[in-house]
Amino acid sequence: MVQIQTHPKKFTFAEYLNYEDETDYRYELIDGELVPLAPESEFNNFIANFLLFTLASSGIVPLRLIRTHACEVQVPVLQPKDAANRYPDVVVLREEHLTLMNKRLTITLDMPPPRLVAEVVSPGKVGRERDYNRKRKQYAAIGIPEYWIIDPAGQQVMVLRWESGEYVESVFAGSERIISAIFPELELTVEEIFQGQM
Repeated sequence: MVQIQTHPKKFTFAEYLNYEDETDYRYELIDGELVPLAPESEFNNFIANFLLFTLASSGIVPLRLIRTHACEVQVPVLQPKDAANRYPDVVVLREEHLTLMNKRLTITLDMPPPRLVAEVVSPGKVGRERDYNRKRKQYAAIGIPEYWIIDPAGQQVMVLRWESGEYVESVFAGSERIISAIFPELELTVEEIFQGQM
């Protein structure tokens, strides 16, 4: 069970960015409190690493521009209990992020958004609601050009493409090739993503 880290005062986002402790925890900032993130499941981690490998080995994205589970993205708080930051399972950076994030692997609201984020849906109602609804709204609010929702339970990939101020969704399943506006040359099917599932 994840414990909420308690502190005598609430943190602003700027204070949080300067916070250091003796742990290796990654935190979400929710209502000013630091909430440690639970570790990733083995299969979710596999999918994130598989995407990293596929994008990098195909030459579509330089390896240095892909991060799994480590790159933090500041997002607006749109409803109660929203986190002010997210750690997408996969983030595809822009070249300028390498200079902008030389002190901390955090994309703040004053930076350009990443090119793509992908989330692997965690089991359970809470994980589904967070990835399909809350994160979708938060990522849309900062104009991330493409958001992938990879759903092992539903055996599908939803690609949300930023167009005219909103996300337009396409859903892919089975042997269908995933169509990405950001990476049109990508040759990847939904089956290939889920091939390691047991």
